[in-house]
Amino acid sequence: MNTDRKLRIGVAGLGRAFTLMLPTFLADPRVELVAATDPRREARDRFAADFNAPTYDDVNALCGHDGLDAVYVATPHQMHAEHVRIAAEHGRHVLVEKPMAISIPECRQMIDAAEHAGTHIVVGHSHSFNAPVRRARELIASGTFGAVRMITGLNFTDYMYRPRRPEEMITDQGGGVVFSQGAHQIDTARLLGGGRVHSVRAMTGSWDPARPTEGAYAALLRFEDGAFATLTYQGYGRFDSDEFTGWIGEMGLPKDRTSYGRARRALAGADAATEANLKAARNYGGADYAGVPKPSPDRLHQHFGLMIVSCERADLRLTPEGVMIYGDDSVRLDKVAVPDVPRAEVIDELYDAVVHGRAPPHDGNWALGTLEVCLAVLCSAREQRDIVLEHQIGIHS
Repeated sequence: MNTDRKLRIGVAGLGRAFTLMLPTFLADPRVELVAATDPRREARDRFAADFNAPTYDDVNALCGHDGLDAVYVATPHQMHAEHVRIAAEHGRHVLVEKPMAISIPECRQMIDAAEHAGTHIVVGHSHSFNAPVRRARELIASGTFGAVRMITGLNFTDYMYRPRRPEEMITDQGGGVVFSQGAHQIDTARLLGGGRVHSVRAMTGSWDPARPTEGAYAALLRFEDGAFATLTYQGYGRFDSDEFTGWIGEMGLPKDRTSYGRARRALAGADAATEANLKAARNYGGADYAGVPKPSPDRLHQHFGLMIVSCERADLRLTPEGVMIYGDDSVRLDKVAVPDVPRAEVIDELYDAVVHGRAPPHDGNWALGTLEVCLAVLCSAREQRDIVLEHQIGIHS
């Protein structure tokens, strides 16, 4: 790992996404966090104390901080477009959280702003960066197992009962599982399938009147080469598909199986204001913030539920240890080493873009294609028809 030059990163948004990336930022010697902004005073104060670094009242002021290489945009979904544009106007490279934005025109504005400024955008659909996903893509690209025929993705979680701000229950503002969770699953399926989705047919479910946005979906994606993917997500907190990954959770750590139903119980009787306060309290700088977890010797790869790629001559199943290869006559595990730095692959791509000028694979045009599928899922469910796509691109590396 080349550490001759550090990336000086400013953080826009110190919420949940930042807490999940913070272990990466702290452990990767190529990264230095030098400034931040967030509307919560307690989060800004915590950052200033933790990093001996200035904080700002807004994104424009942050992007003007002297010497920034890049801005990590982890603000709410509906703010991504404006904040990436501001960063580009200041000549800053960007790592932006998924989804890239919540509309195709917003994505185009972000891409155009970066191109005009000569800067790079890396979109952090972090699970498609996972080492087992990348290894599966290498196996597919080798041609050893023939062409991809079908991809199966399934994830059941308690997403809908984690504390939310009110707008996270409004689809038009980027709420619901399609934008927040489908972006991960769809991006991974596109990567494994080659990227070019031809059409989408989907149904969605909104089954709790108190949480009036999509909490589930089932989608059929047809790729241009004839392969197809069936993707299912359900976030209502009953069945937990980590049962299929040996009770290794999404972040690669063993799961506490005694916590069944905890998310629902924690929200029982809470109104919208109380719930928003619960979320703020758990976020960085909040009263209940647990801090950065200590490194665990039991850590495996992060994952996003069950994912199986059916090729002409084998099925490939992604696991927290690597890739299980099911051939005609044998089964074996292609074990993948767990990186010392979680999500180091995200920093690899950002570092290559900023320091070496290499176009990132997870760039704005790629992420626009993923958002297009997310929007097609919502449109197909609403209009009960197939949606043919227009903005898909293939993989580049």
